[in-house]
Amino acid sequence: MAKGYWIAFVDVTNPDVYAGYQQHAPAAFAKYGARFLVRGGEAETLEGETWQRHVVIEFESKAQALACYNSAEYQEARHKRAGACTANIVIVEGMPPA
Repeated sequence: MAKGYWIAFVDVTNPDVYAGYQQHAPAAFAKYGARFLVRGGEAETLEGETWQRHVVIEFESKAQALACYNSAEYQEARHKRAGACTANIVIVEGMPPA
């Protein structure tokens, strides 16, 4: 089965409020077996919009990634970041195993 990936581009506009999201989101990620591959770090935009933060999270499947995003735990965390950032989030299915 192909893995699922959560890819997020984020600009934090209110770090104090965003901290509430950062305190609550890990519970959802842990529950759904998330594995962070990229979380911030140095980036170079070659094409398209420039974002402050880049995040890539691996899940066992696209369905698992969607379940995490739609979970009560993540939606509570998401509510805590309202007004604290601009985000572009996509969930995508990875390549099938060779």
